[in-house]
Amino acid sequence: MEKTVVGAFKNHDDAEKTVDELKKRGVPEKDISLVARHDGHTQAGHPDSDMHNLSSGIGWGGTLGGVTGLLAGVGALAIPGVGPIIAAGPLAATLTGAVAGGLAGALMDYGIPSNESHEYETRLKEGDVLLMVRADAPEVDKAKKLFQEHGATDIHVH
Repeated sequence: MEKTVVGAFKNHDDAEKTVDELKKRGVPEKDISLVARHDGHTQAGHPDSDMHNLSSGIGWGGTLGGVTGLLAGVGALAIPGVGPIIAAGPLAATLTGAVAGGLAGALMDYGIPSNESHEYETRLKEGDVLLMVRADAPEVDKAKKLFQEHGATDIHVH
């Protein structure tokens, strides 16, 4: 039975490293979701209107690949109560329909309990990165440990 491991990262680079490690371990991209705020500016402070360099648009260190190189299907969305975000993976599709319920509503639709969904929404507003991975039971503990090793907090399994 598949479960979802969810965690919040203060450091964007740590979230990226975790995604990279998950992929190296054979976790398919379709099972990894990442959500982060997007401030709409590049590192130089100019508007990032074409969203070409998503990683610097959210302040993630200077590599052009960034999130776009880690996961397919990266998109920018405006979520009520949260603001502009960058989302990748299956959660991005759920968020596309989340206009009314905001991020917490989309997380609840994804199977995350209400209290945790609201906490994750708050963490995202504060600039944290949310990372989720679906895994079979034997892989859940490995994913959870990987999250911990890379500095994730508020790690939950559903």
